[in-house]
Amino acid sequence: MKSFASIALFVLLGLISAVVIGFGQDLSFAKWSYDEEQEKLSERIIIKFSHVVAENTPKGLAVDRFAQLVKAKTKGRVEVQVFPNSTLHSEKTEIPALVKGEIQMIAPAFSHLSGTIPQWAVLELPYVFRDQKDVDEAFRGEIGRMLFSTLNQSNMKGMAFWANGFKQITANRPMITPDDFYSQRIRIIPSEVLDAQFRTLHAIPIGSSFNDLYSMLASGKVDGEENTISNVYTKRLYQVQSHLTVSNHNYLGYVVIMNQSFWNKLPPDIQKAIEEALAEATRFNNELSVSMNESQFEKLKEMRVMEIHEQTEEERAMWRQALQPVYDQFAPSIGKPLMDQIKELHKLPR
Repeated sequence: MKSFASIALFVLLGLISAVVIGFGQDLSFAKWSYDEEQEKLSERIIIKFSHVVAENTPKGLAVDRFAQLVKAKTKGRVEVQVFPNSTLHSEKTEIPALVKGEIQMIAPAFSHLSGTIPQWAVLELPYVFRDQKDVDEAFRGEIGRMLFSTLNQSNMKGMAFWANGFKQITANRPMITPDDFYSQRIRIIPSEVLDAQFRTLHAIPIGSSFNDLYSMLASGKVDGEENTISNVYTKRLYQVQSHLTVSNHNYLGYVVIMNQSFWNKLPPDIQKAIEEALAEATRFNNELSVSMNESQFEKLKEMRVMEIHEQTEEERAMWRQALQPVYDQFAPSIGKPLMDQIKELHKLPR
């Protein structure tokens, strides 16, 4: 019995020695490899960028370009995960999600900010920009700086302004004069300013998400809508709308925002890389939005799928006069400093 126990003990000790001596190096390597991988994972910074438009729009393409630039400039230390087409958040939920830190970046339309920060309504006023030069001056100048400063109180950091283009009117009948809007159901981005704009024209504004727009037009829930040429083309709204009026009556743009707390925790070199990437993506977006709207307008004309009317100077004057009450209604809540800046902008020669 003792002999059997001795033999068993000898065999057990031999096996233990074999494991330690024969496989010890492999076990040590496995542990080292796991720790290194964990360290790499812990060092990687994830930025969730949520937006609501298609990938082939100026904003969608610019977000993808930004993600690529960040990866290159940080050598893979930062990964921007892009969630387009409201796959993660809708217009209603993206701002609260950003403030809470559930996502790190968004690029909402101005209208989605004006409901809680009244100063942003200044960018929604009808005919507030005469042309693209006015837009560029506002975004790069004092108007842009003043608007960015209003975000700080809500744990948001304004990073950049992105262009989409001037809005046009689509409908299933000609929309030439202010009287043509009477009783027409017009889909809008939910916004007090846009609501007031169409009520002033005696239309019936109906707020909805962008992703619901096509089905609302196709089903007849609304008669018309306002949008950029690029959105009309990429969303194929010409399939459910017969008339297009080139009015340039409003401007559709976006503000790129990051969660302020998240930004403050980033290392300085990462902040610098993100700012550089965003500056490049912004130039790309703004140039693309102009060229895309121009080229897709030409395609719409060639396709002959819509009857297109380009607003005359006389017609524009009629629309501006009809919409003046919108300025009177919202100027007090926007505030004198910003309204004064708009007046100065309009004094610049064109």
